[in-house]
Amino acid sequence: MALEDAATQMDLAVTRKGFKGQSHEATFGGITSFLRRTYTKDLTGVDVAVLGVPFDSAVTNRPGTRLGPRAIREASALQAPDAPYGWDIDPMVDMNVADYGDVAYDYAKISDFPAVLQSHVAGILDAGAACLSLGGDHYITYPILKAHAEKYGPLSLIQFDAHTDTWPDDDPTRIDHGTMFYKAVKDGIVVPERSVQVGIRTTNEDTLGVNIIDARTVHTQGPEETVRQIKQIVGDNATYLTFDIDGLDPAYAPGTGTPVWGGLTTAQTAIMLRDLAGINLVGMDVVEVSPPYDTTGATAIAGAHVAVELLCLWGAGRRVHG
Repeated sequence: MALEDAATQMDLAVTRKGFKGQSHEATFGGITSFLRRTYTKDLTGVDVAVLGVPFDSAVTNRPGTRLGPRAIREASALQAPDAPYGWDIDPMVDMNVADYGDVAYDYAKISDFPAVLQSHVAGILDAGAACLSLGGDHYITYPILKAHAEKYGPLSLIQFDAHTDTWPDDDPTRIDHGTMFYKAVKDGIVVPERSVQVGIRTTNEDTLGVNIIDARTVHTQGPEETVRQIKQIVGDNATYLTFDIDGLDPAYAPGTGTPVWGGLTTAQTAIMLRDLAGINLVGMDVVEVSPPYDTTGATAIAGAHVAVELLCLWGAGRRVHG
């Protein structure tokens, strides 16, 4: 980029006209919206709204994921100048992607949070946009799923995770990042036999009928066979994909609250996410990035890469399912 172009390649999050176009502003400066997309609260014409959910009051171990959305946005600047590798779709050029900012909630009224988030996401969906959420701890997926189920009906769930998060919890007032999918199945908003959890490596005897492809199985059979099984399970059902960053091995993503060894590699994950192209993806999130434990920034970088892959997956799915 010529030096004289700098005036038109700075702070594109607020200076860009429209939504499309790669960003060549310096990765170390400027306003760090996700992937340098336009910041806006006007969703007219927007295909996908990127939403930050800085909430970590449901954690069972280490807090810090409230800082995740900011870190993922900053890391995503590394990807803004180039089309995503290995795809024939570029969300920066082929789609209208906007950064919708963060959900506003009163941190001192935790009991109000689920309804606030569900309503906020429902507003995005009602405006005709899809939603890519950046967490935050994994509890946030529960109210987000509720909003999506209101529009699409019972959903297939693809969950990349070290934990099933289906431990029993019949108390409707509890807010816990380890029990929300138990509640989602019991609520009927997730169809267990058409859902799959990938990368699991913690013990939970009752999986409520959700299909499990644990980490060892991915390692032994390979990512390609794993994708074949995932696609067979979810079929053409409306599908929500949630990616807990602790699905990755701590060697690749140390900055998370509940790290577990023996996890997925980033190479396996890249293959699986790209080969899932064609699923009927209606919503997605990346959660559990905790910057206080991410001393090199590797976890935020991994989270940003996953988020970009999810945008590509959503775009590829629209080609098939409209």
